[in-house]
Amino acid sequence: MDSTFATREASKTKTLVINALFIAFTLAATMFINLRLPIMGNGGLIHLGNVPLFIAAFVYGRKTGAIAGAFGMGLFDLISGWTTWAPFTFIIVGTMGYLAGLISEKVPGKKMLVNTLAVVVALVIKIVGYYFAEVILYGNWIQPFGSIPGNVLQVVFAGIIVVPLVGRLKQIIGQR
Repeated sequence: MDSTFATREASKTKTLVINALFIAFTLAATMFINLRLPIMGNGGLIHLGNVPLFIAAFVYGRKTGAIAGAFGMGLFDLISGWTTWAPFTFIIVGTMGYLAGLISEKVPGKKMLVNTLAVVVALVIKIVGYYFAEVILYGNWIQPFGSIPGNVLQVVFAGIIVVPLVGRLKQIIGQR
């Protein structure tokens, strides 16, 4: 067997495992670490699913961030009664993960500031994306404003957790 082939196959397997783990982490953090707040918007859900999403994007890159977000939170929607949201979540959160990872990879500067910028961009995508998703689903241009505070809380809280930790996580992973 060619050693290049073996190395390439090991790399593909490692990538597949990492993507699967972050899908599972994102799904679990969304499903089990959440708070349903009926006073917010349309029965908003505050969860920690954005934490593994940002870790995936900042540590493993834009593709893993997109896959973790799109599939992890999309699966949550499918299995938890939010099924009509799944296509929107897949696109919105997948885009959040991809762009957060892209910004973290490509924008020069202090990583803490760059990752904070990435979180802000992800926040804008979440607010705008879910606003228009609610307009489509509910046919109302005013009602979706009620969901914005919950979306802000989710992303800001995840950013507060992840941004200070991600540099150290990259060091730990790089040592292995």
